[in-house]
Amino acid sequence: MTIAVYPGSFDPVTNGHLDIAARASRIFDTVIMAVFDRPNKQLLFSTEERVALLRESTRHLPRVKVDTYSTLTVDYVRSVGASVIVRGMRAVGDFEAEFQLAQINQTLAPDIDIVLFMASHRYTFFSSSTVREIASLGGDVSWLVPGPVVEALKRVYGRR
Repeated sequence: MTIAVYPGSFDPVTNGHLDIAARASRIFDTVIMAVFDRPNKQLLFSTEERVALLRESTRHLPRVKVDTYSTLTVDYVRSVGASVIVRGMRAVGDFEAEFQLAQINQTLAPDIDIVLFMASHRYTFFSSSTVREIASLGGDVSWLVPGPVVEALKRVYGRR
């Protein structure tokens, strides 16, 4: 059984993230979408909220599980018995960052493979930060994120 870990901040999870998780789940027996608990960035949603939104948004994907972690990614991957890290790339700009991250992870853990999925063409032009910006300005993001995230964004930005 091959377990893959798809790590990220998922703040919030987008349809692009879900597309990669669904495609990875066709290749690997289990895909764990692992929410990094301590990213070095300003977050909109708490770890608990991000996990809850991911769980609700992945209910239709039986081979996708959701978890959280606060260690080095490779240490988390080993702790759950996984042998693969899944990452997504939207455009050329992502290549350099993903390449560097893959090199670091391969140096730290040469026994863990990194598999990069190219984003589907309809998801190459937006990120979680783009979604947050559009939502904060009152724009419609229902075509970019799953329903539970739309509602969560309305709750957050409706209060501001």
